[in-house]
Amino acid sequence: MNCGRKYLMAKRFKHKFGAIRDERDGIKFPSRLEARYYDKLKLAQRSGELLFFLRQPLFDLGGGVPYRADFMEFWAPKEGEECGEIRIVDVKGMPPTEAFKVKKRIVESKYPIEIEIVRKV
Repeated sequence: MNCGRKYLMAKRFKHKFGAIRDERDGIKFPSRLEARYYDKLKLAQRSGELLFFLRQPLFDLGGGVPYRADFMEFWAPKEGEECGEIRIVDVKGMPPTEAFKVKKRIVESKYPIEIEIVRKV
């Protein structure tokens, strides 16, 4: 019985694309790529370029279907600008799935935003 439980636990935590989980500042990330992007954001925040960022912002697609992006970034205004840039970012190590593409289209049509896909950090 115990061997079966170990097998189920191992299967349960395996990422569908084989990504290796990582942790930063006590936060568990589903991939090393996303953790490295988080490091990049923390560095930009320390330099003052980035005011702050949110992890896992949730968008309602309607019908009880959510879309959760990886990051929402609030950048400081550049010289001569009144407002800074707000970016919605999804970090992808693999090509986007069809489900993601559909959700991205729905979010972008429902909200006045554009989701950026980051493939490498």
